[in-house]
Amino acid sequence: MSKKLTLTIVVILILCIGIGYWAFYILKKQSTSNQNSISDIKKLKVVTTLFPIYDFAKNIGKDKIEVMLLLPPGVEAHSFELTPGDVIRINQADILIYTNKFMEPWISDIIKGVTNKNLLIVNTSEDIKLIPAVFHDADEPAGSMDPHIWLDFDNAKMMVNSIAKAFIDKDTSNKAFYEKNAIHYNQLLADLDKDYKSTIISCKLKKIIYAGHYAFGYLAKRYGLDYIAAQGISPDSEPTARDLAVLIDQINKDNIKYVFYEELASPRIAEMLSKETNTDLLLLNAAHNISKEQLEKGISFTEIMKNNLNNLKIGLEYKQ
Repeated sequence: MSKKLTLTIVVILILCIGIGYWAFYILKKQSTSNQNSISDIKKLKVVTTLFPIYDFAKNIGKDKIEVMLLLPPGVEAHSFELTPGDVIRINQADILIYTNKFMEPWISDIIKGVTNKNLLIVNTSEDIKLIPAVFHDADEPAGSMDPHIWLDFDNAKMMVNSIAKAFIDKDTSNKAFYEKNAIHYNQLLADLDKDYKSTIISCKLKKIIYAGHYAFGYLAKRYGLDYIAAQGISPDSEPTARDLAVLIDQINKDNIKYVFYEELASPRIAEMLSKETNTDLLLLNAAHNISKEQLEKGISFTEIMKNNLNNLKIGLEYKQ
């Protein structure tokens, strides 16, 4: 082989290697640019007040949103007080989602103080028919409505639809994405509703004795249950000695074997009733809020409701 031919081959090889490196560099740069472009896409900043709507929003928005739960984990919803930092976060958000004015009585002050004119404020109870509060006290005067609307799964579906609509209003380009996720989540709620109906109709007992505040009025109404709570709408409303005596008599009269207690509240009343009536305790979680550990584990609203149904099976004596 001549020296001239050998040199030509070497030059061609060097050129090929150079072109290869150049192409690799360009492709890598383009890939990095695309990744940066994706990461730079603005996500909707969403602030939610309570856990149910936080979970609804998270399931509808998925990776298109940054969602924040305003209520700190482990804090009882009715005793929550806003901080200046909360007000700042709300004003920096694209969307604020709340339950209703009876659940978050401070919301009107927040709305008045909002400086972000582009903030979309969503009242998820707007199209829902609220039922009257059963108990009244200083915190819940006569004329108040029961705020625990999410415990009727048809109401929960309407809340999901309100949240999806808000996301679409702010991010029209992802309309199909939000609609698809809302439809999927509403099917989960429909399945839950079906399970509750088929289970409760097969239970021997149809009465819930609840050693907490009156949170399950919507659920009891939907499934035809008698529901007796030791406290009013607010967990701060203490039952009198006479109230507790009447409740103890009711438990003994109806041969109740289980007393239900609520999440994130003192179990003092539940433990007293259990001791006085020789009954066992079961959790019935209204899902206002969750613990820090539950938040880190990613517990969902539907999971909480399934756990409730399992305890209702026991407490209401499910007949297979």
